[in-house]
Amino acid sequence: MSDEPDHATDDRRSLGETDGPMEDALEESFTRQVLEGTQRLSRPWREVLVTGFVGGAEIALGLLAMLVVLHETGNQLLAGLAFSIGFIALLLGRSELFTEGFLVPVITVAAKRATVRQLAKLWAGTLVANLVGGWLVMWLVVWGYPALHTELVESATHFATATISAETVALTLLGGAVMTLLTRMQHGTEDMIAKIIAAVVAGFLLAGTEMFHSILDSLLIFGALHTGEAPFGYGAWWVFFPLVVVGNMVGGLGLVTLLRLVRSKDRLKDERQDREG
Repeated sequence: MSDEPDHATDDRRSLGETDGPMEDALEESFTRQVLEGTQRLSRPWREVLVTGFVGGAEIALGLLAMLVVLHETGNQLLAGLAFSIGFIALLLGRSELFTEGFLVPVITVAAKRATVRQLAKLWAGTLVANLVGGWLVMWLVVWGYPALHTELVESATHFATATISAETVALTLLGGAVMTLLTRMQHGTEDMIAKIIAAVVAGFLLAGTEMFHSILDSLLIFGALHTGEAPFGYGAWWVFFPLVVVGNMVGGLGLVTLLRLVRSKDRLKDERQDREG
């Protein structure tokens, strides 16, 4: 949208001038985001918890794929590619992951199509359900694949015993930014192949380079604890978890969502005026 008066915009369009294909694509993406966000934020508690539970289970299956490849090859980068199965499952199954809620729902609230209370319900319900669903599936993984215990404990220990440093803070910020960027990329196109490629890229970056992610890493820690062989307890997770949640939120909201809101300020203004009108 332009800051010019409406008649000036009409005159420009009458002369055959448009904002161009990039602006048209951004407009379509913004509209899709607001419509989807309105639907997601209007879900009752039951649907929020169910989609969150399934999302946690799917991430756990992605971790199973990662651990299998890590066990067979010892290569973390290949294991990261295998993990992307979890993100592809999230995409195709339309389930919910906590860190996917930092863009579309926030834009919807900014456009006054939903409330902050609805956003808090989505975040809290999805976060808890992700952890519960993932905890259960990781328990099954531990019992079903005893050969993977060594890789599971080693991977989990890397996160559970990490100390607060410039490196770990940066990795939590990057983890949140990558997830929010994934959401933005997938909403920027209707091509399913492109969306799947984005999921693979994000999976590779998160798991392959061992960024810190609140749900992914928590499920690894849960799995290690299920084995009974972990050199740490749930207390280590209680210390690790809130710090990574905050870092992921700051990275996703501050490095990606904020820029999207600034880029879409005119569209947001129009949405608010339409709601108030």
